[in-house]
Amino acid sequence: MLTTISRMKSLVSPPFSPIFKATPSSLFFSLPSNFKFLSFPTSLTSSISLSLNPPPMLSTFPIQNRCLHSNSSPSFSSSSGEIHVIVGPMFAGKTTTLLRRIQSESGNGRNVAVIKSNRDTRYGLDSIVTHDGVKLPCVALPNLSSFRQKFGTDAYEQLDVIGIDEAQFFEDLYDFCREAADHDGKTLIVAGLDGDYLRRSFGSVLDIIPLADSVTKLTARCELCGKRAIFTLRKTQETRIELIGGADVYMPVCRQHYVSGQVVVEAARILLESQKAECGSHMFVPDSSY
Repeated sequence: MLTTISRMKSLVSPPFSPIFKATPSSLFFSLPSNFKFLSFPTSLTSSISLSLNPPPMLSTFPIQNRCLHSNSSPSFSSSSGEIHVIVGPMFAGKTTTLLRRIQSESGNGRNVAVIKSNRDTRYGLDSIVTHDGVKLPCVALPNLSSFRQKFGTDAYEQLDVIGIDEAQFFEDLYDFCREAADHDGKTLIVAGLDGDYLRRSFGSVLDIIPLADSVTKLTARCELCGKRAIFTLRKTQETRIELIGGADVYMPVCRQHYVSGQVVVEAARILLESQKAECGSHMFVPDSSY
């Protein structure tokens, strides 16, 4: 009986293992609790520590963890994973919240890895970077199904926590999260946009809500009035759903300014199209009779 209880305790609280020594540091790492992420770009000369007090806006919306435990089936709970989803508009601090959680898990001695889509090349492919310059090494992939092979089967088995940034770009998000949490016992922290610039479901992020242990909806600050922003407004006339960009393309807005902003954008689009048509009709055509 004592042996069984001892084994159960070791499963619930696995000892820290410096596994990063046997695997590429860019793919697999375990951060000490006093680790500091360097600021980026280089114009920010001082170091930024994610353990510092978060900005007031983000502290208003903490992650709410809801863990389910069953006393009747301890063997199942010890082998099952968790899924925590972080959503919100652009500039709401989703990546910052993800990095804080990853640092916390690593500081508790758990082995962590972070994944992002290789479509996002704004800050390079080897790091995820917040809008204020904090970064963390990651694995950039075209899809999540290739992660186990890229990472290595043995290293994957020893992983405790997997972070996924810009999750809306992964079409196989649902299947990967279900398999990793239900069967592999991994804890997944997933951050991504819940809606596109048209306020429609973006990718498969909303599809994993039924799988999630917790869901955190972050908000930003409206760029036009300073109120709570829950939507992302696209500034340009581009109509593609997947258009990767920053503050030059998008802004967080409240409901009022999203509606009025969409009217302005649509009016500008119609005006530009009419001007193009008018210019085309007045193009000089040489008279062939000469």
